[in-house]
Amino acid sequence: MEEIKKFKPDPELKLMDQVSQVLQHYNYSYSTEKIYCGWIIKYIKYFNSLNYSSEMEGKEIEVFLNYLAMEKKVSPATQKQALNSLFFLYQKVLNKKTPKNIELVKLDKHKTLPVVLTQNELVKIFSLMKNKHLLMAKLLYGCGLRLMECLRLRIQDINFRINKIYVRSSKNGKDRVVMLPLSIREQLIEEKEKVRQIHKQDLKNGYGSVELPETMSIKSDASVKSFGFQYLFCAKKTSKDPRSGKIRRHHVIESGLQKAVKNAGKRAGLKKHITCQIFRNSFATHMLENGVDLKAVQKLMGHANLNMTKIYIKVMEKEPPIILSPLDILLKTTDN
Repeated sequence: MEEIKKFKPDPELKLMDQVSQVLQHYNYSYSTEKIYCGWIIKYIKYFNSLNYSSEMEGKEIEVFLNYLAMEKKVSPATQKQALNSLFFLYQKVLNKKTPKNIELVKLDKHKTLPVVLTQNELVKIFSLMKNKHLLMAKLLYGCGLRLMECLRLRIQDINFRINKIYVRSSKNGKDRVVMLPLSIREQLIEEKEKVRQIHKQDLKNGYGSVELPETMSIKSDASVKSFGFQYLFCAKKTSKDPRSGKIRRHHVIESGLQKAVKNAGKRAGLKKHITCQIFRNSFATHMLENGVDLKAVQKLMGHANLNMTKIYIKVMEKEPPIILSPLDILLKTTDN
């Protein structure tokens, strides 16, 4: 079998241009590109070396990450993000090996319990939201979606025939399938038809292309202009793609929904810290309270391990339904 050759960036380009070129070759999103480039720039500035690409062999990664932990007091998640960025630099851009054993300062993980809403509080918040923001908030709670998972939903991700929603390339890089709440099914169909009309007009105006998912490497005109790839919650206006310069219609920005949720929480007079994450927390907790199996909840949440799901057991306000013995059920049935 022929060995797949690694992509090599143009050696004539400056380092950061090489990083961008490789990220775009592997179809990383623009937001990921900004994050990776940001950490790489901080790494270079920290060592203040003009010849970093030839002098630095990777052992400096450990020094930099421990500096972030000791001096900058970053969270474990932030430290891991920096690590991923630097590994990408060495492995994919510089084509160098990274250290196998990096000894990092252990960061204290301040595990705070997730904030959860009661059913009455949810109803109150929903009553103070409207239109697209209300629909998105209901999706966050009804499916246990993360904020960006909701905003990045595409038309083809909603299967109305079997009432399922496909969540692509989630936080741990895996796809998952969640239920489509029947109570908002018709609203989602209406939203889909609105996007169809917007897309038709975009095509008529000579536009209609969209950024493809990171997992897709094929970039044909048919793909980028396909209705199925259009965002379910598309922006009101088209905008210039920062990479290609093409005019495209992106998804709505996250700040709109974040503000709407925060304002609804304030107007509801709730003392809890209301964010979009609270809907996902509430989804997991209420599922467990309703007697859904822990592993089933883990699968729906897209958690990498069961311990991440177990934390919701600690914030349950009521015990799950009593599980009867099959013998008791049998005898109860025969008695009747």
